Amino acid sequence: MTPGDQAALVRTQPRNPPGEVLLVEDTRSLAEVYRQYLRAEPWPIRHVETLAEADEALASQKFDLVMLDLRLPDGDGLELLRRIKARAEAPAVIVITAHGSVATAVDAMRAGAVDFLLKPFSAERLIVTIANALERRRLTQEVAALRAAGERASFCGFIGAAPTMQAVYRMIENAAASRATVFATGESGTGKELCAEAIHRLSLRAAGPFVAINCAAIPRDLMESEIFGHVRGAFTGAIADRIGAASQADGGTLFLDEICELDLALQGKLLRFVQTGTFQRVGSTRTERVDVRFVCATNRDPLSEVRAGRFREDLYYRLHVVPIHLPPLRDRGDDVVAIAESFLQQFSREEGRAFRGFQPDAEAALRAHPWPGNVRELENAIRTTVVLNDGESVAARMLPASVLARARVEPPEAQTAGMRAPPRGGAGAAAGIRPLDVIEREAIHAAIAECEGNVPKAAAHLGVSPSTLYRKLRRWEGDAAD
Repeated sequence: MTPGDQAALVRTQPRNPPGEVLLVEDTRSLAEVYRQYLRAEPWPIRHVETLAEADEALASQKFDLVMLDLRLPDGDGLELLRRIKARAEAPAVIVITAHGSVATAVDAMRAGAVDFLLKPFSAERLIVTIANALERRRLTQEVAALRAAGERASFCGFIGAAPTMQAVYRMIENAAASRATVFATGESGTGKELCAEAIHRLSLRAAGPFVAINCAAIPRDLMESEIFGHVRGAFTGAIADRIGAASQADGGTLFLDEICELDLALQGKLLRFVQTGTFQRVGSTRTERVDVRFVCATNRDPLSEVRAGRFREDLYYRLHVVPIHLPPLRDRGDDVVAIAESFLQQFSREEGRAFRGFQPDAEAALRAHPWPGNVRELENAIRTTVVLNDGESVAARMLPASVLARARVEPPEAQTAGMRAPPRGGAGAAAGIRPLDVIEREAIHAAIAECEGNVPKAAAHLGVSPSTLYRKLRRWEGDAAD
């Protein structure tokens, strides 16, 4: 690159951010020349002449860049370079030498220098070299910060370090800073309400109210009143005025969980509210205005609901501004163990148990189970384990039968209602073949556990009649009693 090209490059580049520069140069006249080269740049420069002075300066002040002459009165500059690079948050180093050679350059770069300059050099060359070194250091620091953020094991109530959750954490942080409506999706129990609470806590509305409504838990004929409120006499039983969630959330966040359950007629009124910020209470003609930030959630595919005609398309596009998908627990790897350990500590304190952790076989069972109910199912499983057992660590046999069945771990007799282990010895056992009646028992008990004790429902999933299951259960209970 010619001096003219370098000067043009400097002129076209944006002005560089300030950076503290340490100049280690034993020739004062050259040091003054370099200062003059950089007089128009935003880089404060401190000049020292020896290795000893450089060590003292580095110990007392933080620098972004060191310009280092290799030939110094009290030693070799490469030794100082190695000491600098061994420091935490080491500054970038540019080596300056009049004894240029390939070997010198290679040694300097291997020791950690980002670039080198051969004396003599122009002002443009010096400015470009420093600017590039500082920019490279800035980018390196940003990458390190992102990597550190990507290793968070918890975030605003969430527990887990899986890559899928790191993406969720970043999206929540980005969404919280805006006023845009957030639409959270994911299976039941994945933490959609926790996501909404995190967005509120990190937003400028954190001092305002957070109001949550589960649209699936409120009767349809009461939902409009629940959201917008009503006036006295609006309907039978309306004996007094009542403010709704919209007014309660004024200045804060309104979280509409399971929004796809809303009646189509009410969806139209909600659309107007989202568009204008205004609404009318049930039975009133007075228009009210509030300042609300919307966060919505559903365990369905909202676009499929739109295509099926169950959710208004215009409302979908009004609400589906910032989508955040919460991954199922089965896709989060070792997060399941970390979450289980948190629940174990919590429930052990509450129940006065001595549990401190999980044995390897229990951890394997937790990882193997697909957790169709996600974190909510895991919470229930750990609570059941703590209530029914005690000890220093949880063994696999202590986990609920539904977890063990999915994990292919033999459950304890107390949880299997007479299920028997395969016979030991014999040709079948030696070959690893399990008796058919044992496999049948495991499948039936697993289905019943999965259906939370509902035998007819389990029978429907297994493709047999409920009477067949009842008959087999009675027979196995009789065998156990014998």
